[in-house]
Amino acid sequence: MSSIQPGILGPVPRLARYLIFNLSPGEDPRENLHGLSEATDGDQTVVGLGQSLVLALNSQIEGLRLFPCHAGPGFEVPSTPASLWCWLKGEDRGELLHRTRAIEEMLSPAFILENVVDAFQYGPSLDLTGYEDGTENPKGEQAEAVATLHTDKPGLEGSSFVAVQQWIHDLDHFESMPQNEQDTTIGRRKSDNEEMDDAPESAHVKRTAQESFSPEAFILRRSMPWADEQWAGLVFVAFGKSFDAYEALLKRMVGEEDGIPDALFRFTRPVTGSYFWCPPVTDGRLNLSALE
Repeated sequence: MSSIQPGILGPVPRLARYLIFNLSPGEDPRENLHGLSEATDGDQTVVGLGQSLVLALNSQIEGLRLFPCHAGPGFEVPSTPASLWCWLKGEDRGELLHRTRAIEEMLSPAFILENVVDAFQYGPSLDLTGYEDGTENPKGEQAEAVATLHTDKPGLEGSSFVAVQQWIHDLDHFESMPQNEQDTTIGRRKSDNEEMDDAPESAHVKRTAQESFSPEAFILRRSMPWADEQWAGLVFVAFGKSFDAYEALLKRMVGEEDGIPDALFRFTRPVTGSYFWCPPVTDGRLNLSALE
């Protein structure tokens, strides 16, 4: 029986690496993808397939689509499709580097490594702004129910969908805000992580209150901070049994419902946006039978 890739439900690691691959023109990806499925158990390396890769295999995954793009006053939410996504989880940066090299070699020449983002845990799962990330995350059986596709269709039981965005924070601007303005931007007090009853409608917490949607829009967040020599921010990762809950949250964030955009856009912006299907695992390896 298939089950969800265990790394999806597991804890956020101390260190991580996100790899984005695209298909090489004129190459058949089947053999390389088969090698990856044999070598990956979905625990320390979580794998997602993009729509272009599924189509290249002459297949279709119901519910898999392209990430939607949006625009609002002074901000854009881009769509940046990709063929393959790997989330490498670990404790040692050197080991993550060598695992990256092994995966890149395994997927060559059919796939080209387009982007690598190194991420890390900051304190007790904090965003770089100092606020706790994922406070309202479902846990236990609810987390599995939210993130897992349950169906009788062959090869799909236990699979998941994931939305991935890389956000760049303007930390200088955020830190220039008075503490109260920071709190009302997020909708929680940094001092005790308590939600503010008097937060404005633009506060992030109010924009994304998952239980306030009909139907409720619960997602399983597995986001992590990232930084390089020039920029820093958050890699937003949200798993679900479909993309519907995530898209409901995103539409409210950009103000599509009521014209009120999320206050997050005052200091941060997404620079990527991609959707992937995460196949289930069977007997300790990725199960790609839904693509056959």
